[in-house]
Amino acid sequence: MPYDVPQLLKMSQTELDALFTQSEPGPIPDGQADGTAIVAPGTVFSPEIAKFVGVFAWQGKVFDAKAGLLRNRIGPFGLNAIIAKVYKAPSWLDGKECIVLDYSETSMVAHWIRDEIRLIQPPGLYLGKVYWDKARLIDFTLQF
Repeated sequence: MPYDVPQLLKMSQTELDALFTQSEPGPIPDGQADGTAIVAPGTVFSPEIAKFVGVFAWQGKVFDAKAGLLRNRIGPFGLNAIIAKVYKAPSWLDGKECIVLDYSETSMVAHWIRDEIRLIQPPGLYLGKVYWDKARLIDFTLQF
């Protein structure tokens, strides 16, 4: 079944978790991805919150697969900031392999944040989970 961002914004948290769990990590991405925050999944508010976050806070990520790093595109101008290490490791959600975006050693601002992503639709649609310490915060998509 093909997925797109509007469809993912309509899914419940349970559906997003099931999709993440049934997906493989895929390759560590390389290049620029457009990001969409999924806040209040499955509600009528999710698309509007995603638009607001996309304009004013977070637009996506730029991966350098060879270096094992990424930078977030933040703010209204998409400034490349907030670096994370990128590697494969077990997911905190289900213990299966995922791609980890680890800010603990690279960011003073986000050192308590860990993201996990898996490829849900080749060639370049990833679903992600955001953790603050080990508490889950929100989901997000990355589209290459």
